[in-house]
Amino acid sequence: MAIEYNTFEVEVDLGAIRNNYKFLCEKGHNVYGVIKADAYGHGLIPVARALESEGADTFAVGTVAEGVKLRTSGCSKRIIALLGPLDEADCIGIVDNRIIPFVGCFEQLELLGSVANNRKSEIGVSLKFDTGMARLGFSSADLPELIERLKELPLIRPVMASSHLATSDDPAYEEYVEEQVAKFRRVLDLLDSSGFSVEPSLANSAGILKHDQINFCAQRGGIALYGGNPFCGTEWENLGARLKPAMQVSTKIASVHKLKKGQTISYGCTYTAEKDMTVAIVCAGYADGYSRNLSNNGWMCINGQRAKILGRVCMQLTAVDVSSISDVKFGDIAYLLGGEGHGAISPEELATWWGTITYEVFCILGLNPKSYIE
Repeated sequence: MAIEYNTFEVEVDLGAIRNNYKFLCEKGHNVYGVIKADAYGHGLIPVARALESEGADTFAVGTVAEGVKLRTSGCSKRIIALLGPLDEADCIGIVDNRIIPFVGCFEQLELLGSVANNRKSEIGVSLKFDTGMARLGFSSADLPELIERLKELPLIRPVMASSHLATSDDPAYEEYVEEQVAKFRRVLDLLDSSGFSVEPSLANSAGILKHDQINFCAQRGGIALYGGNPFCGTEWENLGARLKPAMQVSTKIASVHKLKKGQTISYGCTYTAEKDMTVAIVCAGYADGYSRNLSNNGWMCINGQRAKILGRVCMQLTAVDVSSISDVKFGDIAYLLGGEGHGAISPEELATWWGTITYEVFCILGLNPKSYIE
């Protein structure tokens, strides 16, 4: 649900998302658009339509409910629900809206089988396998039982097989990636020898950009679609240099005033002015999703320059130092993400100051109402 009581403006550049998708397609092939969690905060329906205009024919959402929302918006392309069904209502939504669910445990398989029998309807599924994430998915040891059960459920038709990479963005763990690839190949070989021909998918954004050996038939483009470089801070960083961030977040300045040397500011007196300063009070705080972890630890972009956060981030207000920035006044724009000139804030920088990753930055700030540019 969008946050209705703040002054944030979240602008999403759909042109950047389209360009990022085209870049991923240059590196891989049959790239799915991963638009789970409201397209990582960028907007499920607008992002899907932008990607569809570039030829995307498969979309991966998080929940079945998200898949239903996408289908009822008019999307006619393949929709995959990554979490799969969690109850009977999900199964009915899958049947009625032609959604392909990920299925990674026998309980989901039985649930779908029961609904398929009751509705006399075939259900295409994507079998999910755990090759090293240890989160969701059938294990290699489950395969014999899984194959037997699938043969007993003729209305459940495996059309895809997938797994998820745990370390594809980390140069220190290339061997772990290779181990996951080998495990996944063994799974595919056994499925094939048992008569199940499936479309395999293993690579995520980092896999597409770096690990050519794991592209198989299809890949899942996620964070890179939105301009997040999965290799930021590593020796592979240049591989994502062409990605363009699509989200920009701004708000208004509520006050500009002087802070004398020796004065403290904000709760807890955690910052004391070392000299006479000028501060701007910005309409941003943790109620808006702007993390308290940024207290004394982050920057904003004002008039194209960096303004350091002073003291604690409050519920709806944050103080910044504008002593060296000219002509800052009430009502001016402060950029929390993006901005103009050399002071623009990248997603990776904001995530580092925040103490998190770009995924969380996008998802949380994206809860605010959004506008779109082409």
